[in-house]
Amino acid sequence: MKATLALGLLVVHFFACSRAAGNPVRIKELASLEGVRDNQLIGYGLVVGLNGTGDKRQPVFPAQTLANLLERMGVQIPATAIQVRNMAAVMVTANLPPFAQPGVRLDAHVAAIGDSTNLQGGLLLMTPLKGGNAVVYAVAQGSVVTGGFAAGRSGSGTTVNHPTAGRVPAGAIVEQAAPSVMPGEKLRWQLKQSDFTTAARMAAAMNKHFQSVVASCESSGVVNVKLPEDWRSREVEFIAETESLTLESDRQSRVVINERTGTIVLGRDVVIRPVAILQGNLTVQVETTFEASQPNPLSKGETVVVPKVAVTAKEDVARNLTLKSGATVDDLVRALLAVGSTPRDIIAVLQSLRVAGALEAEIEVI
Repeated sequence: MKATLALGLLVVHFFACSRAAGNPVRIKELASLEGVRDNQLIGYGLVVGLNGTGDKRQPVFPAQTLANLLERMGVQIPATAIQVRNMAAVMVTANLPPFAQPGVRLDAHVAAIGDSTNLQGGLLLMTPLKGGNAVVYAVAQGSVVTGGFAAGRSGSGTTVNHPTAGRVPAGAIVEQAAPSVMPGEKLRWQLKQSDFTTAARMAAAMNKHFQSVVASCESSGVVNVKLPEDWRSREVEFIAETESLTLESDRQSRVVINERTGTIVLGRDVVIRPVAILQGNLTVQVETTFEASQPNPLSKGETVVVPKVAVTAKEDVARNLTLKSGATVDDLVRALLAVGSTPRDIIAVLQSLRVAGALEAEIEVI
């Protein structure tokens, strides 16, 4: 039986810095029009045609729902008398895109809410999908595609992906137009990530392209645009022309770290200050073995198990890295990997660099 404790030593020295520039992107990727957005829909329905993998007797609402459905079709039967394992109660969701007109088909997502074990091969019955205002905007129905399966029984089986959730491709039909705001003479562009510099550059790009002051910044997240006189009857064309404009966005450099999995996500152009890193490892190993202690012959003693503990310590030679001016996080990671550092060693180095002020980026730990 072994237990290992690893301790790290880190010493950092830093000097000067520099920063990388952004890349030109379209306004369509940076912002969206106020009022032009998706709307979430939700509904409660039944999936039938399951091969004995539906809801059991624990949930009451599937049987009651089926009884209500049959009653509307002229079949009178009490809910307590229903024992159908080929159906499952599900929640159905969909996203209603802006300006969606009646007749447009949408993808519907289905998920079991009872104790059903598999929705594979099921058929979703007609399910009204409502918005947050309790108005029905679409109706979903069709075959459920799970993308996974479950096989086996009596405690021996296998499951691939999530067979209790699936999709109905193009299974929802829009019955009422989406509550979208039509563009008018005044437009409000909302930045997907608020930034004063990006907002100012966005307004400047519009004014330069249309050769007049049409845009002004309300805040770091909103740019107001007034429709020019020669575009008054062509609002859609004006929006399309605006979306295609490009500019250099200014985003804060960020390094994302997942300590649970040892994953590091970073931009390779994130700049760090010239730095020297000295890192060494101290490993303490505790090993426990169990030995049997037997009494002497003809004695009244008993055989017992005695633990024997051995402690050893090992300190590795410190590893030295030196990064010159203009080095990026990508250069640092490559250098650390070259000397045998683990992902957790790299995480510790990046966090220490940020605390010391040598890393020109924000660190976000998830």
